[in-house]
Amino acid sequence: MPVPVLTISEMRAWETATWATGQTEAEVIRRVGKAVARCALARTRSGDRILVLCGRGNNGADARAALDHLTDRQVEALDVRDPEAALQQLESALSLQPVLVIDGLFGIGINRPLDAAWQRFIERVNAARRPVLSVDVPSGLNADSGEVMGDAIRATITLTVGAPKVGLLKSRAWPYVGRLEVADDVGLIRPVMRTELNWTMPEDFAGYPPARAVHAHKGSCGHVAVLAGSPGYHGAAVLASRGAQRARPGLITLITDERVYVPCAAQLQAVMVQVFTRSDAFKSNVTSILAGPGLAAPGLDPVRELVSRLWMEATVPVVVDASALAWLSGGSIPMPATRVITPHPGEAARMLETTTEQVQSDRVSALRELSRRFGNCWVVLKGQQTLVGRSSGEVYVNSSGNPSLAQGGSGDVLAGYLAGLLAQPDLQNDPLTALRFGVWQHGATADALEADRSNWVVEDLVERIGACGAGQS
Repeated sequence: MPVPVLTISEMRAWETATWATGQTEAEVIRRVGKAVARCALARTRSGDRILVLCGRGNNGADARAALDHLTDRQVEALDVRDPEAALQQLESALSLQPVLVIDGLFGIGINRPLDAAWQRFIERVNAARRPVLSVDVPSGLNADSGEVMGDAIRATITLTVGAPKVGLLKSRAWPYVGRLEVADDVGLIRPVMRTELNWTMPEDFAGYPPARAVHAHKGSCGHVAVLAGSPGYHGAAVLASRGAQRARPGLITLITDERVYVPCAAQLQAVMVQVFTRSDAFKSNVTSILAGPGLAAPGLDPVRELVSRLWMEATVPVVVDASALAWLSGGSIPMPATRVITPHPGEAARMLETTTEQVQSDRVSALRELSRRFGNCWVVLKGQQTLVGRSSGEVYVNSSGNPSLAQGGSGDVLAGYLAGLLAQPDLQNDPLTALRFGVWQHGATADALEADRSNWVVEDLVERIGACGAGQS
């Protein structure tokens, strides 16, 4: 199940409730140590040197608890009580070029700026440019606000304990947090509180999508209509169509500009390709519509009119992406018709008539306002820690993905994949789960590709999307 994103006070209350059950701090620390060690071992190889920095509090205890489990590695642990006195030891340890530094200096208890000696110590760790695994929170970062308390460790990965803290999701914290992962199985009881923000876990999708009935056929598994492509942008239409294929609906029809029909049709086999005409009428058996990828060339007024009409009138799910986002007008939409928009932060800013910086400073509020303005639609606000939600209710933070998704075409693949999922009758009753799964699968595929090689491209993404995780049908 999703993990709630907590404030420091909520985390403390959770810990207190756990101790009341008879669970001990020592046992939780032991489990956290094992989780930290697993994370470190997964990112190093036999014989690699690891430097472990241990502070005074529980954060330091968590780091120390990892030492016994860092098998087959050269491990040096540095107890840092006085940062000024320990600076020379740090210099010596860093001169040996550790493959990984484990940061266990400060946890969520930090509530005032670090003094000059601590700032110098942290600055020296950062200057070494070694990969850093921070335990729970990067040392020096406020876990509620995401503010830097004088200076903070710039982690490569942060393994937060129990649940993510709200400050770690702030855009100003991202350069320090790095990749955020959650050690949720550490002996803390499951929290009973409901929170606005929830962290998606891979386990949320066990058994999803459900297995198809033995008598299923292409006519019963949905039909996606993809309205995409224009001169100079035909590749987006192809990628979106292929993304839809990977969700495995029964049928897919690409409706595209006459000027790019040939290159689109030449690159697609199972996808039917048609030319857009002013009198285009979607077939009655279409069960979802995607509009937007590659609709960026001039002279598309008839397409614009059609997209606006479909958004307001279609009774099937409609996903709008890319250039078509600018064609939407606010107001109500037919209920309970599913509507989805998939803006990146720049597109969201244009839709809200604000700046990208404003969107990024409060992504949840931006998502809520977008949904309100466009008929309580579902919003997939892309970027670091992609959000899925709408004007009210819970918002889900995606946990997968990496910076290599920052390539042209990756959003087209995602839009097609989402439309392919939403076309399937068995998935339409729960659009939120379909959207969350699609976003997670997109990021998890990028993670798998990154682990395989660092020069992967979007064509690799569309080749493999849909194959990550347990429970694939």
